[in-house]
Amino acid sequence: MSRKKEIVLAIEELDIKSVKFGVTDIDGVLRGKVISTEKFLSALENGMGFCNVIFGWDVNDACYDNTIVSGWHTGYPDSLSTIDPNSMRLIPWEDSRPFFIGDFSDAPDLQKVCPRTLLKNIITELADEGFTPKIGAEFEWYNFDESPQSLHYKEFQNLNPLTPGMFGYSIFRASLNSTYINDLFELLLEFGIPLEGIHTETGDGVYEACIAYSDALESADRAALFKTAVKEIAAKHELVTSFMAKWNTDLPGCGGHLHQSLWNADSSKNLFYDESHPQKLSPLFENYIAGQLHCLPHILPFYAPTVNSYKRFVEGTWAATTVSWGVDNRTTALRVINQKEQSMRLENRVPGADANPYLSIAASLASGLYGIKNNLKLETPLTIGNEYANKNATPLPSNLHKATQAMKQSEIPAKLFGKDFVDHFVRTREWEWRQYKPQESDWELKRYFEII
Repeated sequence: MSRKKEIVLAIEELDIKSVKFGVTDIDGVLRGKVISTEKFLSALENGMGFCNVIFGWDVNDACYDNTIVSGWHTGYPDSLSTIDPNSMRLIPWEDSRPFFIGDFSDAPDLQKVCPRTLLKNIITELADEGFTPKIGAEFEWYNFDESPQSLHYKEFQNLNPLTPGMFGYSIFRASLNSTYINDLFELLLEFGIPLEGIHTETGDGVYEACIAYSDALESADRAALFKTAVKEIAAKHELVTSFMAKWNTDLPGCGGHLHQSLWNADSSKNLFYDESHPQKLSPLFENYIAGQLHCLPHILPFYAPTVNSYKRFVEGTWAATTVSWGVDNRTTALRVINQKEQSMRLENRVPGADANPYLSIAASLASGLYGIKNNLKLETPLTIGNEYANKNATPLPSNLHKATQAMKQSEIPAKLFGKDFVDHFVRTREWEWRQYKPQESDWELKRYFEII
């Protein structure tokens, strides 16, 4: 029986009148619709029209004036969105309403700029080389005893955090909010986003959750859905959450770190592990790390896509600031975790919680594959100790404008992602920088706090 047929039977058995369907825009924001069961069943077979403004406006719905694939000059027609039947989930906090993810893989006008489609293409490239990528994402985010209305009434000032003060890894703080935390753990699991763990981080009302690793596309779907799901579950508890990279200059920022490994075609062997190496790194793993380090300054907006992203890159705040790597070292951009063969992996600590998961995962995999294909040698010195004290390291670009221009002027991004995607993405980041109003102290909070 085909997967589509299985879904039709499942929908009929649920006896429901509507289904939720979502796609992810260039900023990683989940955009979607509630559609009738009849329309969904038709769309499952034939696809569904979705206004192409999905890639023609910014995070605040202001239409770009500099993009080609979508803009006023196109008239904003419908583009064909394709529902992924393997993405079916039931929303436990909405009486088990079905939810599906879609993309624009079959849309002639948008397939070259769709983030999920880009990731699918890179996964195919890896498969052609005999590699199966495994990804695990982790997120940090802040929780507040507020509502959307109170945020705006207070103009994002004097907000009430879920708990006060610095208290990382606190069992006590988590116990004070056990109903909320238990709901996160259990409802996310029911929604198809299993967590390996959740704990308080350093900051007022901040938590970190590690999502169980899986194949790359499934992990990207989980990561993209995680942020929206957490916001919805929090709202049930009359709380508001924020995944901004740096909502408060006095507090640590929020990371969206990625744990990565490459396995053979049947996922029976971790190709990053070599027992004979002093750090257990295989030659392939060294090429992979070298590729990520080489490409990092050229593709940073994939990991740090907003004006606010760059406020997180501060020494001594657990965020990367240089092109660097180390073994189990949390001061570097790339952290090798080599405790045993099964869990041998690379943690990319550069992405913030505000990054689009499809793009940050695509960037990590594509740059690692670039290192493998070009047999790049791991020439960047291994960091032992405090990378923040290394004055000879290559610093990351300091703001979105500089990072975007570095990307625009480099030949590497087009090799990794194709010139059409890079052209569109660069144009959207140039637009994002143009919107920035540094004279308005609350501009970033108003733009990113709730939505990103």
